[in-house]
Amino acid sequence: MIVVAGEALIDLVPRGSGPLVDLRPARGGGPYNTAVALGRLGSPTAFCSRVSYDVYGEALLTGLREAGVDVTSVQRGPEPTTLALASIGEDGSARYSFYVEGSADRLFEAPARLPAGTRAVSFGTCSLVLEPGASAYEELLHGAAARGVFTALDPNIRPGLIPDPAAHRARFKSWLPSVSLLKLSEEDAEWLGGTPEQWLACGPAAVVVTRGGEGLTAYTRDGAEHRVPGEKVDVVDTIGAGDTVNAALLHGLSARDALSVASLAALTAEDWGGLLRFAARAAAVTCSRAGAEPPYASEVDGD
Repeated sequence: MIVVAGEALIDLVPRGSGPLVDLRPARGGGPYNTAVALGRLGSPTAFCSRVSYDVYGEALLTGLREAGVDVTSVQRGPEPTTLALASIGEDGSARYSFYVEGSADRLFEAPARLPAGTRAVSFGTCSLVLEPGASAYEELLHGAAARGVFTALDPNIRPGLIPDPAAHRARFKSWLPSVSLLKLSEEDAEWLGGTPEQWLACGPAAVVVTRGGEGLTAYTRDGAEHRVPGEKVDVVDTIGAGDTVNAALLHGLSARDALSVASLAALTAEDWGGLLRFAARAAAVTCSRAGAEPPYASEVDGD
């Protein structure tokens, strides 16, 4: 079982251009997209979050169930669902404005235990920024790592939500000793101001950096770098692409029985090549359609 911990929200995605375009509500949030992608790929997955009782919250839970994701660890509350207003650039890249005050996912509390059979827990995005929930997710991260559970982190930086960048960068570094696999984008890496080598020295067994259409690179503690190019595709938008990479990496590691620091360190260059190609292929499928619609296993068979 792979547990994904973090926010579920509603993306408001524009149809067309101009200041008063129609907005299409779509299920989203980095951790939510990761959980849906894992479920669609066929990995046993559970979602650990706090979701509103409102109509959007019900829609979010429906999406998880449809993907085969276990929702018994989802907490509920009467507060509204977080909204993220997306703007799409000419290259398909997305930028967001968030409406988060008083929303349900901010009031997440760390559970007393993880679901039975948990092999890995994935964290990331807004949930690690917005208090008081951020401290609860942080507690869950450190607790899982202390018990020897494989942990994955995708910081997925949203600068508009971070009032004190220096403090958040320091907090990010404090998470690294509890992280097994760090995945982040080029833009995240630039904002955080570190290098894969520096982050590896703090704890993770591997760091994977995504470079959009240029592909992915994995860095490991032995000094190796494993690179694959991006998959060529007509990009509709990039919403959910990084989350799909995150899910594909975890799914691929699970298939290789490599959800442990020792097993991750033992992966060969051939293993990494197959894993990264699979992740690039999965992300390309997501980019080929509107919104965060990750692929099913049948769409990315191989490796």
